[in-house]
Amino acid sequence: MKRGILVLLSLSVLVAVAYFTASKWAIRHETIAFHDPNRDNRLVAVNIAVRRDKEMQANAGLIKLPVAILNHGNTVKHTEYSFLSNVFAWRGYLAVSPQHDLPTDPPMVTKVGEPYVGRLPQIQRGVANIHFAIHEMKKLQPNADYEKVTMVGHSMGGDISMYFAKEFPDEIKKVVTLDNLRVPFLTDGKFKILSFRSQDTHFKADPGVVPDDEQCEQAGITVVNTGFQHNDMRDTGPDAAKSSIEKMLDKFLEDSDKSAVLKPVPTKVPDVLSSSPGPVPLSTPLASNSPPKNKPVTN
Repeated sequence: MKRGILVLLSLSVLVAVAYFTASKWAIRHETIAFHDPNRDNRLVAVNIAVRRDKEMQANAGLIKLPVAILNHGNTVKHTEYSFLSNVFAWRGYLAVSPQHDLPTDPPMVTKVGEPYVGRLPQIQRGVANIHFAIHEMKKLQPNADYEKVTMVGHSMGGDISMYFAKEFPDEIKKVVTLDNLRVPFLTDGKFKILSFRSQDTHFKADPGVVPDDEQCEQAGITVVNTGFQHNDMRDTGPDAAKSSIEKMLDKFLEDSDKSAVLKPVPTKVPDVLSSSPGPVPLSTPLASNSPPKNKPVTN
């Protein structure tokens, strides 16, 4: 019996080591510094995540990588959403995460009554960063589909994503947001939208941002009502929250990506996204009272 237990433990350790080794080497992460000459040589740092085998195929001209643009929350760095970028990378995407704000930027001034509570200048700056980053990435990785991108964002990054989709709908494949609070959802049904919503009492969406059940059903919008806190939806959040988001995002991508080029990695995923679009509760709502490890997102 003891020998059997030791063998089982040894196998478990080997599987764990193999998994983490594969994770480390299968996905390539790199940060690149671009400078925009049309905006006083503004620094736009970009973190990319891509599967090495898919990148090799793209470099050989065998495939074209789908592109996901990941947008960070206010006061958060662009490198703090690797749990999301890795999901996209595993599914064959080129995940691109630009840094939208710099320490030298003027402070955000909010004012009720102004568009998006005064955040429009920061949102438009984010849109300009995205377009510039895409322009530069075309030079480095031309074998990727920049014509139709998947826009992803948390908090302010979610507002940037939704605003980009509103202004440039022909450049969007789909949109994924995590607790965006200011920019209303698009309900014209041109592309699918997945949104994770927190139950954080300090972060409430403005009236009219999240559509009602009927609008979601008609427009192909899936709203996942979670028990998470607003600041759980980033790398410093609890593992249980990140794992649940990863699995539901993976299922959403599996359902929406029908291209034979993408070879998804087998993943156990809950059935919460197998139903028609609309509000979806987590099968086991999670709540975290632990404080964020870094400076919290402000919105």
